[in-house]
Amino acid sequence: MTKPARKPRKLRTFSAFGDVRRMPSEYEIVTHAQNWNTRDGRLSTFEQNTSSPLNLWFLTYRENSPFRADNWDGFRDPDQVAYRSYVNLQAEAQTKLDGMLDSYGEAGADDALSPEQVQILGSAFTPSRYLVHGFQQAQAYVAYMGPSSYVTSAGGYANADFLRRVTMIAYRTRSLQIAHPDSGIGSNERSLWEQHPAWQPAREAIERALVAYDWGEAFTALDLVLAPTLDDVLIRQFGEISKRNGDDLSWLVAGQLGVDSARRNRWCAALARHGIELRADNEAPLRKWINRWAPIADAAAAGIAELLGAPTDDVVGGAQAARERLHAGIFDIADDRSADDLSPAAN
Repeated sequence: MTKPARKPRKLRTFSAFGDVRRMPSEYEIVTHAQNWNTRDGRLSTFEQNTSSPLNLWFLTYRENSPFRADNWDGFRDPDQVAYRSYVNLQAEAQTKLDGMLDSYGEAGADDALSPEQVQILGSAFTPSRYLVHGFQQAQAYVAYMGPSSYVTSAGGYANADFLRRVTMIAYRTRSLQIAHPDSGIGSNERSLWEQHPAWQPAREAIERALVAYDWGEAFTALDLVLAPTLDDVLIRQFGEISKRNGDDLSWLVAGQLGVDSARRNRWCAALARHGIELRADNEAPLRKWINRWAPIADAAAAGIAELLGAPTDDVVGGAQAARERLHAGIFDIADDRSADDLSPAAN
């Protein structure tokens, strides 16, 4: 007796993603709807009274932010970074970085540095860990306040990148201290950060960013203005100056850090574009915040230029150009105006 043929099983989509009629990617499966502080259709983010301090914080600074939309779940990180891919990516990057540090360390590269380069490293590079730690704190806040798990995920990995950068700066600080014990490297960083006039604009910038509580402004201040501007100075321009001074290790390390910075710029630009696509009114607050924070970032870049011993106009101009390239990729969906229209004078 033959068994009746079994009916083919009807294929089903993943209901959490809607009727997408496709298999979600690994990135989407492990990222989608993971935020514990988002409650669709509810006034209370948390299981508390609507007027509790925690609920009021999120309602005020996220749900009622000028940069808002009905549903942020359509945003995707262009690199689709998830936990497994991030760990593999950074493990490979760290292996390369460790190889560079070991090779140049064995060759005594730090001992052979010129006095000029040691001065730049001790005044601009090693104290930058304070600024980068501030970036890390601000990035953690942006991630925590993110209106969807896709935003929180991307912000979390950017936060980890900043932590890795702080760790690398600390490692290099100790190596340089051993090679140049009379340089002040390893002991002067805090006083330079707190008291040197050239560092004070950057210090003010990050301290002000840390009290920008609106999540949209915090995101704009850090990820669309301060970090792109100052990364160009402290990564790209610092690396080029180091190479001219014969410090190939600093140039190579800067190149590695630049990969993390470029990845952050990609998802931040994509998020800003997505916000404008979802709601055209989001363009106005983004432009307002950019105009508010751009002069602050430029002043910080000018101060660091002094520490690098480079012409201020060249340093600030290069940093502005890097920032404006990022902005041009955001606002070209809204209109055909040039990046010059983002300057304070144009508004």
